[in-house]
Amino acid sequence: MRAIEGIKGGKFVVIGRVGMDLSPLDRSQTERASEMFVAMGGSSANTAAGLVKLGLAADLVTCVSDDAVGRYCLNQLDHYGVGRSHVRTIQGEERTSLAIYETRVEDHQSVIYRNNAADFRMDFPDVEGVDYSRFTALITAGTVFAAEPSRSAAFRAFELAKAAGLPIIFDIDYRPYSWPSPQVAAEVLSRAGDLADVVVGNDEEFGFMAGDIDKGRAKARDLARSSAEIVVYKMGQHGAITYVGDEEIPTGIFPAEAVKPTGAGDSFMAGFMSGLARGQDMKTAILRGSACASIVVSRPGCAPAMPDHDQLEAFLKDHPGPTAGPTR
Repeated sequence: MRAIEGIKGGKFVVIGRVGMDLSPLDRSQTERASEMFVAMGGSSANTAAGLVKLGLAADLVTCVSDDAVGRYCLNQLDHYGVGRSHVRTIQGEERTSLAIYETRVEDHQSVIYRNNAADFRMDFPDVEGVDYSRFTALITAGTVFAAEPSRSAAFRAFELAKAAGLPIIFDIDYRPYSWPSPQVAAEVLSRAGDLADVVVGNDEEFGFMAGDIDKGRAKARDLARSSAEIVVYKMGQHGAITYVGDEEIPTGIFPAEAVKPTGAGDSFMAGFMSGLARGQDMKTAILRGSACASIVVSRPGCAPAMPDHDQLEAFLKDHPGPTAGPTR
């Protein structure tokens, strides 16, 4: 499969946002917090950090504001070893995204500041300045398509990556607060899904694209039979079904004591890609992604919680094993 061959190359260009995350240190409500834990966030940056921790290479393409928060993000990308030669610092009123979320599951609260977000300023020169021949696969998430000029620039990146022979890996990652309307989101995300070689999303996201939650699984199956080589349909605690052509591969999850609900999808993507890059079969690679998701929700932070290779292998060795997974 062309997509797997590119993934095996292990050099990813990742398009999308980087931001700052703040979490109350004592797992209290945000409004009662006295100290905050600070970490790098942003779905694409988290995935890039996870890839690097698992022994792969990743460069980020995005924009950050010319201020202390933007510089923090640049420093964090350096800390994690994520390439940032294509992260542009912009001047103006736009600001790098800031997320405040609690390290607790019960009554969890998240507040995302993405008003006039800096990453939405990514434009054609940003993606056209990338030498795609240096990479073997492209990864992006749905938030990059939520506003212009980022949306058109991301589609341009798809064109350039495909021309260079890179597979497109697309995490639907639908965040309603970023979009002008559900109708625009459904149309744009469906277009991106049709262009991708690998599509990853949860049941609600596929249902959203299909116009009905009950039609989401059929949407995932149809994508695998028409345009995508691999489609991963995630169902939370029930596991996932991966479609490869007409083949359906059900997998379970690794139960863990969660301390927060955030970061699982980003870590899943990094773990899944690392499994395929290491030559693992599809089911083993999916379970590797599921293990990474379980690790991240059981630790504070997102990027800091991403496991490295040794941590992941230790988890897989010590854990009693995944659940049976969904029925077909």
